Amino acid sequence: MADNQGNSDPNQRLENAVYGAPKINPDEQRHYLGTFRERVTFSMTVAQLRSDDYLTAFATELDQQGEEKTTVFLNGNLGQETLSPYIRVATMHAASFTIKNDPTFKTDDQDLALVVAAKTAVDVDHINVAQKYPTTKANSEPTVQPKQGFWKSLFGKH
Repeated sequence: MADNQGNSDPNQRLENAVYGAPKINPDEQRHYLGTFRERVTFSMTVAQLRSDDYLTAFATELDQQGEEKTTVFLNGNLGQETLSPYIRVATMHAASFTIKNDPTFKTDDQDLALVVAAKTAVDVDHINVAQKYPTTKANSEPTVQPKQGFWKSLFGKH
């Protein structure tokens, strides 16, 4: 009698029960906070997230996503005080977000802290915030000229 469930090997069923179902590209999923690279449209490393220089870039990315169904994945191992500005921005833009607390997600400076991912493959070339929004904090701040006194502006330099 044949098994209609498609998996008739009892050894395979036992292994799946003990070790869990095998994952496709587990290293890739660990790096991108549980999703696949081809679904990612935007990412930030831990160092970029802690610097707060890219908070407006994150808001711009969510504005550009518009009505598309995307999810923001946050590395929950960083702590609430670090993530709260980004959670606030995601909430203001009505974006769904998931905080991932799995111990496999690391908190070193080069590891990912925030990922915006679509439900299906989109295959965006540049996903890192520094590549996608190359303006830096130094470029975004207006330069302030020192004020001259009234008499200097009236009579000029002597």
